[in-house]
This record gives sequence, C-alpha cells and structure tokens, in this order.
Amino acid sequence: MASQEKSLVIVESPAKSKTIKKILGNNFQIEASFGHIRNLPTKDPSTENLGFDVNNNFEPKFEIIPGKAQVVRKLNDLAKKSGTIYLASDPDREGEAIAWHVRQILKVPDEKIRRIVFNEITPKAVKHSVENPRDIDMDMVKAQQTRQILDKLVGYKLSPVLWKEMGNRKLSAGRVQSVALRMICEREDEIEAFIPQEYWSIHTLLDKDNKTFEAELSKIKGKALEKTIKNKDDAQKIVDYLSNPTTEYEVDKVTKKTIKRKPTAPFITSTMQRAASSKLGFGVSKTMQVAQKLYEGIEIDGAPVGLITYMRTDSVRVSDDAQNMAHDYILQNYGEKYYPKEANIYAKGKQNVQDAHEAIRPSYPERTPESIKQYLDNDQYKLYKLIWEKFMSSQMAPAEIANKSIEIKSGDYTLKAGTSKILFDGFLTLYNDDEEDSKENDAKIPDLEKGDKVICRKVEPKQHFTQPPPRYNEASLVKALEEYGIGRPSTYATIITVIQTRKYVEKKNKALFPTLLGRAVSKQLVAQFADIMDYKFTAGMEAKLDEIADKKAEWVKVLNDFYKPFMDEVNAVMKTAQKISIESKIKCPNCGKPMVLRSSKTGSQFLGCSGYPECKTAMSLNVLQDIPEDGNENNQQSEICEEKCPQCGSDMVFKTGPYGKYLECTSPECGNRKPYRKSTGVTCPKCGKGTIVERKSKRGTVFFGCDQYPECNFVLWNEPTGEKCPTCGELLVKKILKNGETICCSKCNYKKAEE
Repeated sequence: MASQEKSLVIVESPAKSKTIKKILGNNFQIEASFGHIRNLPTKDPSTENLGFDVNNNFEPKFEIIPGKAQVVRKLNDLAKKSGTIYLASDPDREGEAIAWHVRQILKVPDEKIRRIVFNEITPKAVKHSVENPRDIDMDMVKAQQTRQILDKLVGYKLSPVLWKEMGNRKLSAGRVQSVALRMICEREDEIEAFIPQEYWSIHTLLDKDNKTFEAELSKIKGKALEKTIKNKDDAQKIVDYLSNPTTEYEVDKVTKKTIKRKPTAPFITSTMQRAASSKLGFGVSKTMQVAQKLYEGIEIDGAPVGLITYMRTDSVRVSDDAQNMAHDYILQNYGEKYYPKEANIYAKGKQNVQDAHEAIRPSYPERTPESIKQYLDNDQYKLYKLIWEKFMSSQMAPAEIANKSIEIKSGDYTLKAGTSKILFDGFLTLYNDDEEDSKENDAKIPDLEKGDKVICRKVEPKQHFTQPPPRYNEASLVKALEEYGIGRPSTYATIITVIQTRKYVEKKNKALFPTLLGRAVSKQLVAQFADIMDYKFTAGMEAKLDEIADKKAEWVKVLNDFYKPFMDEVNAVMKTAQKISIESKIKCPNCGKPMVLRSSKTGSQFLGCSGYPECKTAMSLNVLQDIPEDGNENNQQSEICEEKCPQCGSDMVFKTGPYGKYLECTSPECGNRKPYRKSTGVTCPKCGKGTIVERKSKRGTVFFGCDQYPECNFVLWNEPTGEKCPTCGELLVKKILKNGETICCSKCNYKKAEE
C-alpha cells in the first residue's frame, strides 16, 4: 500500500530528476519523459499530411514520437500506482506543451494530475511548487502549438518552391531561420558595396614642465572633427602649422567631473549568450548546453545540486530572497560601502517580455565559483563564474569615476586630452561589461589649468580608412534578432544551428559568412515572399504568439489570418517558378564561362562549368572560401602584380584559393595560373637569371629556392639577405635562434656582429 501512496513527479530529463529526487525524498517517485513524447507527424513536405486540418480550425493530430512508446508505457504504469501526479516540465511555453502532452497520454483521471513550475531547482522553490500546484495553462499550450503550425506551414510550403527553382530537394525554408539568413546576407551585401573613405587624424606630443602627454586634434574653428581631414595634403597643412616653432599652445578649458557608473542588470538569455561569446569564446549552442547542465544539477559532495535559475528567460526580475542573499554576501565579504543605499531594481526595458520567471542567477549565491570549482568541468566553471559575478555585481554599489577633459587651443585648432581615474571600484571589483572602460591614464597627464602654456614636441598625422560594418557573429546576431523582436530566448540557439547545418552560413573565425547557396536561397525568398521575409512581419507574428499566451488573441484566428494570403502567394509563385542557375564569381579555367553551383546524386555540392555538357570542368567549393584569417575581408579586389603572363604576355593578378595565393592571367582566352612565390628580391647566385623565392615542401616546411626551378635547383633553408659573406663569399641568411634573429653565412661559421 505504501508504494501506491507515493506521488509521481514527471520531468523532462534524467539529470533534473536526480536533483529533484534529493529534494523531495522517498515519498515521491521522479521519472523523466526525455523531452517531448508527442509531436506533429514528420512527413515529406510534398505530401498534404501536415498533421493538422486546415479546413477544421487547424485541429492538430499528434503522434507519439518514434522510439517513445516504451517511455509512454512506463509513465502509465507508474501513474496507475501513484497518488498525485505532478507535471514538472520547464517553466516556459515549451515546458507547458510537454506537460499537456504527458497529460494526454496518461490513462488516469484528470483530477490526479497537477502542474508545478519552479524557476530554480532548490528545496524552497521545489517544495513551494508542490504545495501550490495549478492547472495546465492552455493559453500557453495554444501559443506553442500555433508556433509549431506556423513553422510547419512555412517550411512545408516554401521548401518545394526552392526544390523546383534550384533542383535540390535538400533545401528548406523556415519562418524565423530564413529571416536570420536574410540579415546575414544583407550585411554581406553592405560589406561588398562599401567603398572605403580616406581620412586623417592628427596626434601631438605636448610638454608641460618636462612632463609630456598626448593630445589629439578634435576641432577646427570650433567645429568637431568628424573624419573632416580627407587627404594627406590637408593633413600636412595642419602638421606644418602645429609643428612650426612659433606656434603657441594654451590650455583653453579644463573640465572635471565625477560620475557614478551603475551596474547593469543580471543576465537574460541573450545577454548571457553574448557575454559567453565575447568573454569565454563560447558559441550560442554550447552556452545553452552548459547552462542546461548547471540548471538541472551538478554532483556536489555526492548529491546533485541545481546551481543556476532557468536559463531561457527575457526577464531581468530578481526575487526578494535572491536579493536578500546577495545583500548578506556583499556586506559580509566586501563591506557596507559596496552595497547601494537602496537595492538595485531593474526594469523590463522592452516590450513583449515573458516575465514568468527571473533573470539568470546562481540558485545559491553563497556558493562562490571557487568553492565548487572542483565539482565542475572547465566549461561549467567558466560559465557559472560569469553568471555568479554578473548577478552579484548587479546588486552592488555604483563605481565612482573621475573624468578630466582638457582642451588646448592653437590658432584655429583645438586639441583634446582626456583622463580617467577610478575613485571607487564598486561593482567593477567583480564584473565589467567592457574591460577597456576600466583602464586609467591619469598618471600620464600633468596637472593643467586654464591659461597654462604648453610646448609641442611632436606632431604625427595618421592615415585611416572607414571600415565596412562588421559581419555578424553568433552573439551579435542574437542581439540583432532580439532588437528586431524576432524569435524568443528558447529559439536563438536553434536558429543559428539550423542555418549552419543547412550549409547556408559558414562560421570562420567566429564571423558568420553566407555561402553561395545561402545567398541564392535568401535572394529567391526575399524576391518572392516579401511578407514572410520581412523583419516587422516576423516580429509581429512573435507578438501575436505572446498575445495568445496572454489571453489577448485567439489562436485559430491568428492562423486563419495568416493562412489564406500566405497560400495565395505560394500558389502564385509555384505557377511561374522556373529552374534557376546559381552563378559564382569564379570563371571556368578552361572556357572562361561562369562556374555554377551544382549538386551530386548524394547531395554534396560543387562548382561546375555553366557550359556543361560541352565543358565538364568541376571544382571544390573551397575555391569560394577566399577569406583572410582575421575575418575582415571586404570583397577582395584583384590586385595586378608586376609579373606578366609567361604564355601570352597579359597582366597577372593575385588570387587566393584553397591552397593559398596564386597568380592568374587576366586574359580569359589564356586563363594561365601559376603558384605565387614570395620573392626575396635576391638574384640566384647559381644561374644568375632567377630570383630566390619562398617555397614549401610537400610536408609544408618553408625553404627558399630559385624561381627558375626545375632548370635551376638552387635552395636554401633560411631567407637570404642579399649580402655576401666577407669570409667565403656565399650568401648571408637570417636565422631565428632562442635569443632572437641573427645573420650568418649559409656555408661557413661567419656571424654578422649586431649593430
């Protein structure tokens, strides 16, 4: 009988069940559903079996997910033997839907089933939820189902259009993912269209009583300098005036101001993802995976402990209990001056915030990162430390910073120098959003007052070029999606993963580059389905989903309003859709025609000549990956080199392929290519005709040899300087030793003395 009186708690994951079991004890049996147990059927998009009836108010017909039948049987067996059944899936729409699906498959009376939610897996939160159960929130469930149906409609109706136009049945479109792809492609278009503009800045080294400091030109005739100096000649005129020995410099204005810099709010999903990217180098998916483990529980002293609150949230709210714990910790470990006069309260800051649970914070603020480091792997420790420090700093006193701005006049020109000094570090003792902000330079500038005369010791002009907007990385894409209102905390990681998995986007040195395929897909979708691909439309649909969850909109009406105009658009496009060719910028090396994207029978992609079948040239997509390692490539221009084509005499240009830099003839009739060898400028001593160039062996080892190879086989293992040994007459070379670079003979023991 005792076993029948046990309550059953159903969660999503085994890790979570272990943590809750420790809290609730032996009167509760904890079992996992292993995520979703039912879903809309997964069928080929070309069939009409979408899993819901568009003619009957979009009534869904859910199926048990393949492989979950055994889980369903086990849950039913346990439910029949249990007293109260608590559905304890995550506290968001997805979790609410999982709870509803579990209730639908349990063959027990509804009155036995209750819903419980908690934002953190702590004894207080879990026990409070058991003592205060509720019914399943069907409005949240309907909002989740509406998202599912919308996503399936868009994916299953748009994808066949891409198949027809591009001849590749592996392509797919998505309601949110395709809009994210559009953002990345449009940023690439901006970068390619960007034309750098030259501008100059003027820097001076000034002296007051033998104490030097730097100042930069900031105004001309009282007007702020905003990339005003356009060329070297204009810059030189200013330099000539400022460096003239008769030019006088006088301090015109000294502004002193002490500011209080307040801490920022604790993490929400997007800010955690961005901080983990910039400070830890974590990708979005990795951040969420590590956070999930910290939330569900880590073994500490032999028992699982949930270390952070729920990690999918866009609320910055913090519970009173958490604030009180932070208050006690700060006073005990930092002192009264590090706690603000009144507790820091953070506002939502934007519309459509799902404020059902808190910001991301440590469940037990007293558990410092160092105190539990031994129980965490390296990634878990880094992320927990980041979350702990961000939360604790958010509850601390502001930092006090003394800023001093100095303006120095010289004729029509105003120079500016600034100083900054931290008077009280406050929250900065724990966490700084921007480490650059905390750097001080006060010691480098002497005390100056208005009217003081200073002497100019040096004037230096610096040339600059305006830069294109940076490519998105995962963190900045999340920020942009959030600003546009596209997606929600639970979807960011999936969005970014899908567009990379589909080969629409590639990540290189953290930057997201659209592939040739991705750009073609985005271009077609934007041209043919303007509404679906519109940022405001997608954000508006997210807002409607929020309204359904908040009982402000009816889910069937939202779907009906979307469905008819959407299908009219799809049907119109399908009637006129024709197969297109995706051209690359690569020209066929054999016939000069554009290389186009093709797919093999296995689905792999390659570049093939558009002149097929007359020309059967094919090459790897690697030739498109002409991106420098710093990720700042800006539509590289073909750079003409001094060398002429040895076959036709035309100019040769530098190109970069999968094996590095090479030379290509500019004549399409010729198309000759040859490897690029970095020249040392040293004439070959053996043949007297060739030049010694940098080369690589098959194993990648760098050596230096004559560019007339194989006619001349002269080689050196070190770079020649062009000088000859005074002892034996052979070439001197550069050698890198432990104590630095030395110049010595390539044959005898002669070493050049350091100058």
